[in-house]
Amino acid sequence: MITDGCPAFLLTVGFQIAAPGGYSALPVDPASTFPGLADSGWGLLVPIIAFAFVKLCHRNNRRTRLVFGILAGNLRHSRIMDTMHPIIQSLIVSARQSRSDSDGLILSGAEIGITFPFTPKEYLIHGWQSWSLSAWVDPTRRFLSPRPTTLLPGQTDLVFAPEKRPHGSWLGAVDLPEGGILLVGALGLDAHVILDGSTMHGSYNSSDGDWFLGAGDEQVVFERYTELLQSRFGKGRAAKEPRVWCSWYSFYKQINENRLLNVLADLGDLPFEVFQVDDGWQQSIGDWEANVKFPSGMEVLATRIKATGRTAGLWLAPLLVVPSSALYRQHPDWLLRDESGRLVSAGYNWDEPLFTLDTTHPAALEWLDDLMKKVRAWGYDYLKLDFLYSGALPGKRYADMPREAAFRQGLQVIREALGDAYLLTCGTPILPSLGLCDGMRIGPDVSGVWESSRDSRMLANMATPGARNAIRTCLHRLWLKPLVQIDPDVVYFHSRQLSLTVQEKLLLRDLARLCEFKATSDLPAWLRQDEIESLRSFLQENPAITQTGKYQYVIGGRTVDFGHAAEMPTPLSGFEKVTAVFIRWVSDQHWILNLFGKLSDRAVEKAIQKNG
Repeated sequence: MITDGCPAFLLTVGFQIAAPGGYSALPVDPASTFPGLADSGWGLLVPIIAFAFVKLCHRNNRRTRLVFGILAGNLRHSRIMDTMHPIIQSLIVSARQSRSDSDGLILSGAEIGITFPFTPKEYLIHGWQSWSLSAWVDPTRRFLSPRPTTLLPGQTDLVFAPEKRPHGSWLGAVDLPEGGILLVGALGLDAHVILDGSTMHGSYNSSDGDWFLGAGDEQVVFERYTELLQSRFGKGRAAKEPRVWCSWYSFYKQINENRLLNVLADLGDLPFEVFQVDDGWQQSIGDWEANVKFPSGMEVLATRIKATGRTAGLWLAPLLVVPSSALYRQHPDWLLRDESGRLVSAGYNWDEPLFTLDTTHPAALEWLDDLMKKVRAWGYDYLKLDFLYSGALPGKRYADMPREAAFRQGLQVIREALGDAYLLTCGTPILPSLGLCDGMRIGPDVSGVWESSRDSRMLANMATPGARNAIRTCLHRLWLKPLVQIDPDVVYFHSRQLSLTVQEKLLLRDLARLCEFKATSDLPAWLRQDEIESLRSFLQENPAITQTGKYQYVIGGRTVDFGHAAEMPTPLSGFEKVTAVFIRWVSDQHWILNLFGKLSDRAVEKAIQKNG
């Protein structure tokens, strides 16, 4: 049953009476209950009387609801409803308007409510950007607020960070008692869904918008949702996922020109299509010119890469600005500020606070356009743009527009400036990036550690680097594949200074096989001959894949179960809760973050020196 804010056409009237056991529905169809009445002038009195009665009921008894089933004014309501999942007919749906869709309903409204006659056991939370947690969770479990607070701007949607109820960006879903899911998904930007008991509440931040309500098999429901999203936002343009060697997970920031040229030579005939230079080449975050470690400049390096038959790739974080940069000093008016004129924090990294460009400022947009054209002129045809969430943080912008629309405007400028280059977005708001990028990171960074109990359990932060964190969120973002090439991050073949087991490394590779986006940072010098051949086979293969369960697949004839990786961390015990209080306090101290950063840099350099 549907409660619509515009009851111009009444096709079904039913009493929905709130009771301890749930809702009871007594349907009344004027056309069948009163034969011939619908064709007479008197038939018009039925909806008028019913509408007046519902006003009276709401005024005198808030627990009694008269629910209208409205379907664009045609009399085929029962036949169309027969094609929908039966659960939809038992819902109380509050929306400004509704219309039938082939697999559910399209609702309209700045705020909607979906009440269902059962208590869900699981709720699908969907994170705001690449690294934000996405997972099926127990809706009755209450999680600690994630820490460190300083990093939260780069890990979650700050607007909804204080929310204690299960919630997510743009969409939410519950499991159905008889199997399958009930999904509410926004078809526009700046939207959020919150679960409150047996009701999902959807809201747009600053305007009216459309929603998809669907029920049934999870894969089928999401297929329809992606079709609707594609009709609104478009899809990526690239035909085939690239095979990428990336410098990050071997060198991190400790890259230099000679090291990369040595790797380029060592790769030999390994079938990588892209050689991507990651963080560490730039003068500063905001000053995108080669630093002293690249004396020949970035154009010469791109030429050397392309001479091997590969595409030259480059990492940038074009929306971020740090205080040590010339950009920060020269153009403070380009930066996003709050209502009080203070700079909006975009987090903390590189031992500095992070700030962001205002993507509605004309001069900042012109600068972005010039920057993208510059790196293309250097010869880089594959761009990994990172930390993009910063462009959609809440703040007072030069032009008054919703924050995700403002971000999308900036990304549109970047897309047009890059021309036919491959654009991989990372740390990016999901829906606002659709149709403008070729590839999208869909989970947190991986690492050589399966899971950090400190981060996942005591800090309640599942957006931090870790193999399990990456797998968990990526599994719940596979539905994006029809819209964009989905990047699960790199895989490992080497065994040096990794705590991952053989099985855990294999799960990362199987995830990459599901996504069909394959990348590694492994140095050939670190690999045994058998590991090199395994890497070669991995890059070349295209195994048959069949999904057999929620997290179960058959990949190339092997049964693969991701179920353990998808589970949420176990709750803290009594003593662990005491320890967590101290750890959570320490994590918010900047000097601790700086210390860990310096120790990490030293460890990486030591490993490079030791392993060659």
